[in-house]
Amino acid sequence: NQYNLQASLLYKSENILAEGPLWHTKRKSFFWVDIDGKSFQEYNWQTKQVQQWKLDYRPSLLIEHADGNLIIGMQGGIAYFDLNSNAMQWLCKLEEDIPNNRTNDGGCDPKGRIWIGTMDRQFAKGKGSLYCIHHDMKPERKIENVSISNGLVWSLDETRMYFIDTPTQQVKGYLFNKETGDIQFEKIIIAIDKDKSGSPDGMCMDAEGMLWIAQWNGFGVYRYNPVTGECLDKIELPVPQVSSCAFGGGDNDYLFITTARENMEEEAIKKYPLSGNVFIVKMNVRGAVIHKFGEEFRAKSQRR
Repeated sequence: NQYNLQASLLYKSENILAEGPLWHTKRKSFFWVDIDGKSFQEYNWQTKQVQQWKLDYRPSLLIEHADGNLIIGMQGGIAYFDLNSNAMQWLCKLEEDIPNNRTNDGGCDPKGRIWIGTMDRQFAKGKGSLYCIHHDMKPERKIENVSISNGLVWSLDETRMYFIDTPTQQVKGYLFNKETGDIQFEKIIIAIDKDKSGSPDGMCMDAEGMLWIAQWNGFGVYRYNPVTGECLDKIELPVPQVSSCAFGGGDNDYLFITTARENMEEEAIKKYPLSGNVFIVKMNVRGAVIHKFGEEFRAKSQRR
C-alpha cells in the first residue's frame, strides 16, 4: 500500500444507498444522496452540522451549479434545486415512460454538458442507457444496453472519457470530442476480478490523472493508472458496499467516500455496522478539477 491511507468515519448517516458525493466549492460543504431514502444531505465543513432534504423522487446525482445551487439527477429527469427556497424546477425529463428505470451516476463534462446514466431498479440486464444532456436541455442517448450505469470521468487533457457499467467488471475508455460531445469507444482500460475485489462502482480522478474507483463488495476504494490499467493503491474500508468517492475539503486533498447497506441481511449489518455511512480520508494527492454546470446555460436563458 503506497500511501497507507486510512479512512475514518465522517458522519453516521446509516443510509440505505449513499451515492452521488459532491464537494460544493461555493458552500464549502460535502453533499451526498441516499437514493432509496429519497433524500440528500449536506455536511458543513466549518460547523460539522448536517442538513437533510427530502424529495419525492430517487436522487442519484448532484452537480454544483455556477450560481451556488444544485442540479439533481433523479428518477424522471434533471432538476434545478434552490438550496435557500427549496424550490425545484425540472430542466429536462428522462425515461419517464419507463417506470422501472431510475437514474444513477453521471457528471458534468469539460464543456458543462450533463452526462447521466439510467438502470433498471431490479438490475435487469441492458435496460439502461447513458445520456448526454446538451445546453438546450435535450437529452441524447450515447450508449445503449447499459445494465448499471456508474462512474464517469474525463481525462485531464479532456480527450478521453472513462465509463463504468458495473456488471461488465470493466472501465471502458472512449475518445471524447470536447466541442461536439461525440464519443467513440477506444478500449477496455481496466478489468476487475469480482471474486478478489468486488465490482467497480463510482469513481473520480486525482490531479495526477489516476482513477480512484469505489468497489462494491470490495471493501475499499482502489487507485488505477488509466493508461496501463495497473492497480496502484487501495484505501481499506470497514464495510463491503463501497459506492462512490469524490475529492474535496480544505485543499481538495480529502477523499469523501459513500457506502450502502442495501439488501444486507441483519447478520451482515451486525458484522459491518458502519455500512451506509460516509467516510473521509486525508490524501497525499489532490483531486482533479470538477466541472460545474450553468455558465453557458444561464447566458443562453438570458438571451432568450
